[in-house]
Amino acid sequence: MFSLKGLNALITGSAKRIGRDIAIRLAKEGVNLALHYNTSEKEIKKLIHDLQQYPIKTVQIKKDLNEPDAGKQLFDTAIEKLKTIDILINNASIFPTQDIKTFLYEDLISSINIHAWAPLQLARCLYQQDKEGVIINFLDSRLWDFDAHHASYYVGKQLLRVITRMLAIELAPKIRVNAIAPGLILPPPNETEEYLKRLSSTNPLQTYGNTNDVVEAVIFLLKSTFITGQVIFVDGGRFLLGSINDGTV
Repeated sequence: MFSLKGLNALITGSAKRIGRDIAIRLAKEGVNLALHYNTSEKEIKKLIHDLQQYPIKTVQIKKDLNEPDAGKQLFDTAIEKLKTIDILINNASIFPTQDIKTFLYEDLISSINIHAWAPLQLARCLYQQDKEGVIINFLDSRLWDFDAHHASYYVGKQLLRVITRMLAIELAPKIRVNAIAPGLILPPPNETEEYLKRLSSTNPLQTYGNTNDVVEAVIFLLKSTFITGQVIFVDGGRFLLGSINDGTV
């Protein structure tokens, strides 16, 4: 394992939740940060303020990843500010409640743009720097199962799952590409911790995790130079069980 100090990272969806905690941990590791956000203006300002205690460079970049060229534009801006990017973490996500019978064309395109097309554009840009780098894509442990209530999200993330494998093969040996698939870590928006408690019996460990569990997986993948094309499930073993009725499927 090697030190991350002095490297530059671009994190999409960094203003809150898991993205925020990844940013703070990377700052502690001495990584300079390009922090992407879209609508979370208040949260990104708070994050920038909290990161001032670390001797690193931080920049914030606002971009709607639903735009067709957003990935390239975001990367170009990050390069302007940090000169180079060593680490790409594709964390940004949307999670609308929809089923396969009702979601609209626009819903599907938004999911594909944000969950698959923008990460692919960003990965291409990282590769075109012609230097070594690391990519971590955020998937979902339920991609190995089923999610009937978030259909367009499910389709977009499945595309990212395929793209992750393809990139790991095609961008080697310069770029390592891995993924993390969280399970019960944070409740969805508008839900409380009771949501996690209610579903904790649906995995073999009979509990739920926290964002630190995910952050530790991120650090492991960044520092492990002989790992590519892997998915780390941070889900208490939920993916092992396949499709079961946990009240949300």
